[in-house]
Amino acid sequence: MIHDCLGQYACLAANIGFNLEGLRNSFWQLTIDGLSWGAIYALVAVGYTLVFGVLRLINFAHSEIFMLGMFGAYFCLDMILGFTPSGDAYSKGVLLTVLYLGIAMLFAMLVSGSAAVGLEFVAYRPLRKRNARPLTFLITAIGMSFVIQEFVHFILPQLIKGYGGNNAQQPIILVQPKTQFTILGATVTNVTLVIIAAALILALITDVVINRTKFGRGIRAVAQDPTTATLMGVSRERIIMTTFLIGGLLAGAAALLYTLKVPQGIIYSGGFLLGIKAFSAAVLGGIGNLRGALLGGLILGVMEMYGQIVFGTQWRDVVAFVLLVLVLLIRPTGILGESLGKARA
Repeated sequence: MIHDCLGQYACLAANIGFNLEGLRNSFWQLTIDGLSWGAIYALVAVGYTLVFGVLRLINFAHSEIFMLGMFGAYFCLDMILGFTPSGDAYSKGVLLTVLYLGIAMLFAMLVSGSAAVGLEFVAYRPLRKRNARPLTFLITAIGMSFVIQEFVHFILPQLIKGYGGNNAQQPIILVQPKTQFTILGATVTNVTLVIIAAALILALITDVVINRTKFGRGIRAVAQDPTTATLMGVSRERIIMTTFLIGGLLAGAAALLYTLKVPQGIIYSGGFLLGIKAFSAAVLGGIGNLRGALLGGLILGVMEMYGQIVFGTQWRDVVAFVLLVLVLLIRPTGILGESLGKARA
C-alpha cells in the first residue's frame, strides 16, 4: 500500500509543469488576462468584505447571489430584449451593444441586489433579533447557499421552462471578442476593455460612497461601534440592509461581466468556485477592507494566470489558494490589513 501511495504521489508530481519560459514569453498577455479575471473577483469580494466589516459575518451565500445575477442577466437578454440563445455572436453595432449590455447589467444588479436584501431579511435579521451566536450565523449562511443553489437546480425549471436544472444555459453571446489594440506584445480585446473599465468605474463609485459620503460614514460608524452609532442616531438596521444591497448590486454587475467572458458558465453551481476565490481575494487584501478586497481580487486574478502557465492549467485553482495561505502565513491580517471598522471616520 505504501508503494501504491508513493506511486500516486510520483504520478501527481510528474504532472506538475514548471514552464518559466512560457511565463517570460507570455508575461504581459497573462497580466492583462489576469486583470480582467481579477476585476470580476474584486467586485464580488467587496460584498464579502462589506458584510464582514459591518456584521463580522462571512456571508457564504454571497456566491449564490452572484449566480442569481447571472440568471438575471440571461433572463433579461432572452425574455426582455429578445435575443435567441445560440452559439453565434450578435452584431448590432457598438452603441446598441453598449445599450443592451447596460440594460442587462442593470437587470442583473436588480436581481442580485433584491436577492441579497431578501437573504438578509429572511435568514440573518431573525438571528440578530434573537442575539444568536456567530456560529449560528455561519451555519445559516452555508445553509442558505445550498438552499439557493437547489432552488435554481430543481424549482426554477418548474417556474420558467428552460431555466435552471442540471445543464448550463445555452449561451447568448452578445459581444464577440475582437482585438482592439496591442500593448507590449499583448492583445487587448473589447471584452477585456469592457470588464476592466466597468469594474474600475463601479469600484471607484463604491469607494467614494463608503469613504466620502454621509452614508459611508454611517457604515464605518456601525462597523466600528454599533452601539455608539445607534445612540448617535444611525439606524443600524438600515445600514445593514443597505450594505447587503451594495454587495448584491456589485455581484450582479460582476455576473454580467463574467458571462461576457464565460457565456457557457450560467449554471446553478456556477457561483460556487468563483465565490470561494472572491472570498479568498477579500481575505488576501484584508477582510473588512474595501480597497483590500479590490487589490486582493486583482492580485489573485493575475497570479492565477501566472500559475496556470508555469504549473499547468489544471493547477490554476490550486495556485490561488496556495497564494492565500502563503500571504496569511506572512501577514495574517492580509496585505492591507486595516478593517472597515478601524478606518478613518
